[in-house]
Amino acid sequence: MQLEQALKQAKCTFPFAHLGAHYQTSNSVFTVTTWLPNAEEVNVIDLASGKLLGILKKVNGSHLFRGEFEVKQAPQFYAFDVTNKQGQYQVVDPYQFQDQAYHAVHFIDHNAQNVYQQLGAQLIELDVELEAPIQATRFAVFAPNATAVSLIGEFNYWDGSCLPMQKTDFGYWVLVVPGIEAGAKYKYQLKDAAGNDLPHKADPVGFYAEQYPSHTSIVFDHELYQWKDKAWLKKAKKDKYHQPMSIYELHLASWKRPAADSGETYLSYRELAAQLIPYIKDMGYTHIEMLPVSEFPFDGSWGYQPVGLFAPSSRFGTPDDFKFFVDQCHQNDISVIIDWVPAHFPEDGHGLARFDGTHVYEYEDPRKGWHPDWNSCIYDFGKDTVRQFLVANALFWIDKYHIDGLRVDAVASMLYLDYSREEGEWIPNVDGGNHNYEAISFLQWMNTEVYEKFPHAMTIAEESTSFPKVSRPVSEGGLGFGFKWNMGWMHDSLHYIAKDPSYRRYHHNEITFSMVYAFDESFVLPISHDEVVHGKGSLLRKMPGDEWQQAANLRTYTGFMYAHPGKKLNFMGNEIGQAAEWNHDSSVNWHLLEFEKHQGIQNLYRDLNKAYRKYPALYELDHSPDGFEWIDHGNADQSILSILRKSTDAKQKIYVLINFTPVVHENFKLGVQSGGEYQLILNSDDKKYWGSASKTNKKMYAVTEPWNDQPYSVSVNLPPLACLFILFKG
Repeated sequence: MQLEQALKQAKCTFPFAHLGAHYQTSNSVFTVTTWLPNAEEVNVIDLASGKLLGILKKVNGSHLFRGEFEVKQAPQFYAFDVTNKQGQYQVVDPYQFQDQAYHAVHFIDHNAQNVYQQLGAQLIELDVELEAPIQATRFAVFAPNATAVSLIGEFNYWDGSCLPMQKTDFGYWVLVVPGIEAGAKYKYQLKDAAGNDLPHKADPVGFYAEQYPSHTSIVFDHELYQWKDKAWLKKAKKDKYHQPMSIYELHLASWKRPAADSGETYLSYRELAAQLIPYIKDMGYTHIEMLPVSEFPFDGSWGYQPVGLFAPSSRFGTPDDFKFFVDQCHQNDISVIIDWVPAHFPEDGHGLARFDGTHVYEYEDPRKGWHPDWNSCIYDFGKDTVRQFLVANALFWIDKYHIDGLRVDAVASMLYLDYSREEGEWIPNVDGGNHNYEAISFLQWMNTEVYEKFPHAMTIAEESTSFPKVSRPVSEGGLGFGFKWNMGWMHDSLHYIAKDPSYRRYHHNEITFSMVYAFDESFVLPISHDEVVHGKGSLLRKMPGDEWQQAANLRTYTGFMYAHPGKKLNFMGNEIGQAAEWNHDSSVNWHLLEFEKHQGIQNLYRDLNKAYRKYPALYELDHSPDGFEWIDHGNADQSILSILRKSTDAKQKIYVLINFTPVVHENFKLGVQSGGEYQLILNSDDKKYWGSASKTNKKMYAVTEPWNDQPYSVSVNLPPLACLFILFKG
């Protein structure tokens, strides 16, 4: 194919071989070739001197222009003065920057962070000896099996023939384009191995993106935002295991909706900073966890079908707006966790699926590469380029957005080759088993990189099976996560609390069984969004009984959660006793706070958070058996649990009594370890929580009467459906 035809049809694979400038020292001839659709006249200008070097002529009447000039010395850099039917303009020739373009992929495989530092659209300043250095954007994209890739955007009227990119030996396509600034919209036009057009692709490493219908990538400058959280980052390097962690999980789009007359669909990142942060502080939460913020096309996926892993969703503002939100959280002593989805991605045409006409990012065989539950593609965890892409993304959020933690979604689906598959629908590993060794290796690498590069950060696995050592170090054969969601505790305890109190005596093991394995992993106790949607009912509606008993059961259950070893996570709406299921198209039902019942539930969550943060006995040894003792776990007939929580030095002791029935127990005996005074610090049946205000002891004094295998005992009036926290005063 002639060069003119290849350029016109956007099928030029190696434009640097044909376009740009070449200087022959033997005869001092400077040759310049360019392809400029719609140009009529092209003059070449020496950028250093501003002098005219010569005029380019059309080749065969096409828009390929070429000229040869005798010069003593080749100009360092040059530009074109272009005349077309619309007028005149000047453009610096992108094809003179071959070395700078190739720099994008030098040593890219040496460091995972190179993916977001070298690929995508990188704003650069070209190293030239001019009064005003040339500002440019360097583009680089991985498409190893494409036969041609062009950069398209507003700057060239989305014409794929204007800016063909150069293919490198490693399958990356590169080009440096002067004059493209932050805010420019762009995509990639690719042709597959047969030369066929593919859907225009957004940048896999794009930092900012438009919403439907364009889904275009936008050039973004990450260096402009000035962070103000240095003090936070310095303080954040604490050991997470021995610190309080009460996480408020939320969906940004539906936490609170804008006023109806605002004309806006969502609160912006900056509006969320102004409204959410004071609420989190007032409620006493230590962390927020957001459902995925990575760009995603379909609202109904809640972010779990991302197409744009390197861009915070523009639904809520710019990347700098999101940085502001995180910055404000940190300045108010709130840690920020985001849900991260490396397990799968959707098939949207502008995304990663069959990116260059082949399976660049996903497993080729659908028995490994297609997820039947979510109708999405599964990353090929065996490819070095895919592994590096995903590890880089994990590091990116902590690096560029100062995120404190990544909660990794759907880990179980990654670990097992037969996850949600019937016999014959999956491929065994080399040993004939169902473990995905490639995914396991990837997760170990990701966790190793995160903790080595950013020791103040943490990773949390949503893993629903008994896979061993999920939250144990890679050096010990573990996956390397910092924490793991305790799905077993969640399922068993919710099943138990949903029972009528009169039947709970027959299911007592469900509320106690979690302590058999409570310290096998570093657990987070989750009552997440997944438990209050899709017909499961809100947390309040899971509770049996009349209106008062439902609220009392919820309060008792929440008290049990805060007494149980493990960090805490609650989804938005739980803390006000929302009656309706979560609806991503709506908002938390804040109007319920007009009623005393919901005010009371909110008051309890607030006070539990404050007590949890105040008393080290409730958090310091969440992941060690040294911090927990059963006083009585066998009282099934009365459905009462007696628990002891201890601080690291064992000096602070908090006893927790939990009555899972509506029966009042006067002078209930509780075995304690020491003589002295005991003080009630929280009673979930208190009037301010919309409790019955059944009379109970504010102070107790131990007597030398052994009980529950303890040398002393106290007498407590135990309210109905209540949880009491009792501090040993000495």
